[in-house]
Amino acid sequence: MLYGNESISHYTKSNIAIWMLMAFQAGLLNIGGFMACHRFVSHVTGFATFFGYELSQKEQAHHAVGMLVVPLFFLFGAMLSGQLVDIRLKLHKKPKYYITFGLIFLLCAFVAFGGLLGFFGVFGEPLESSRDYTLLILLCLICGIQNGTITTVSRSVIRTTHLTGITTDLGIGLIRLLNRHKLDEPMGNEFDAILMRTGIIFHFGLGSVLGAFVFSAFGHGGFLIPVVTSGVLFWTMFYFQVWKSKTA
Repeated sequence: MLYGNESISHYTKSNIAIWMLMAFQAGLLNIGGFMACHRFVSHVTGFATFFGYELSQKEQAHHAVGMLVVPLFFLFGAMLSGQLVDIRLKLHKKPKYYITFGLIFLLCAFVAFGGLLGFFGVFGEPLESSRDYTLLILLCLICGIQNGTITTVSRSVIRTTHLTGITTDLGIGLIRLLNRHKLDEPMGNEFDAILMRTGIIFHFGLGSVLGAFVFSAFGHGGFLIPVVTSGVLFWTMFYFQVWKSKTA
């Protein structure tokens, strides 16, 4: 599944488990970023909105610069995953999933332990100091790497860090399913895609709900859950791509 030049785009049980875990992880990161810094981190739309708002507030115009800079790291994360996965797939080389997932794991660990050691200040403090923007940058970088990787390996079918595209695709898929008797074209994997999209929305929501309780109770310690989930994903990729390929 995860070795050779293959993409993890097929509706196999193992691939679906990976997608759902990544959606769950994204929900946790998003609610964690919001509760820590009062900004969502898994999609860029909110930063564009806050940029416009902050720019209109003369006494807070300096925050507009931050709202412009932070999402650039989401872009950088997507570019990084593109270099490690997308370009290598197009060149028929072995995609380095284990490196992108390893980066996510290390960044999540840095966020969690850095927060517990006080590097990012008090959990939930107003977004004012450079340490708050540093936390936002790291979380956006994580989400950019994750979204870029899963977008590439799913052939642009799946997004796990935000739900707008998935919800749109789900709506279109449901209408296709309801009108399947009128359509001449085969449905193919449409039913599987509907279940997959529903699962991603559910698991993202589950991560957000669980995260709200955990972050309320443990502050920065809540980021230890993404450390565990990203660690599972990293060691899975490392096992299949590096360890098993060497012993095969």
